[in-house]
Amino acid sequence: MEESENIKVRLMETEKVFLPYKILKQGGSSEIVEKKSRFIATLSPAASEEEAAGFIEAVKKKYWDARHNCSAFVIGERAELTRCSDDGEPAGTAGKPMLEALLSSGVRNTAVVVTRYFGGTLLGTGGLVRAYTQAVQAGLEASVTALMQYGTEFLIRTDYNGIGKIQYILNQAGIRIEEAEYTDIVCLKLTVPWEETEELCKKLTEATAGRVEIEKKGNGYFET
Repeated sequence: MEESENIKVRLMETEKVFLPYKILKQGGSSEIVEKKSRFIATLSPAASEEEAAGFIEAVKKKYWDARHNCSAFVIGERAELTRCSDDGEPAGTAGKPMLEALLSSGVRNTAVVVTRYFGGTLLGTGGLVRAYTQAVQAGLEASVTALMQYGTEFLIRTDYNGIGKIQYILNQAGIRIEEAEYTDIVCLKLTVPWEETEELCKKLTEATAGRVEIEKKGNGYFET
């Protein structure tokens, strides 16, 4: 493999690590009706398999009289752990489309249960797949999500002559100042999306003629 191809592969791997993803800040519930069958989707944040399993059991107890309580969950920033269950529905008609609906939405660390009260009419394979998919989508719309983005936390120190220019650059870039301390100098705490860090540091340095100290505190995912 040529060197240029090696570089391309490494860049692709880096981009995968830093891909943004969504989380549930607040779970929701929604119901759809298909040929008199009720499909109730209930979603909850789940940071581990144990949390997801506990949530699924709780929903099953709540809707103990339902014909089916199908489930799916996605754990990890890159969906490292996924599980789904048809709970008695024909294989592949409930759990799998529910899981695919979660994955396609970009949401992670989330569990969903779709409860079905049978309405007396068979929906067929295609009808079940559509109903369970739409139920999860409706549940997601009823939930509160947040975008998690990989970035770098910085402490920015400058004198009072440079603060106006720095605030202008940050405002133009849509970067929020998380904390500000005004003593004999100005110290700002902020988090910058990783792909913007190099360009931002360059702009701050040029705008202040080098009268700025930029300290990198660490990398990680943060809520935007």
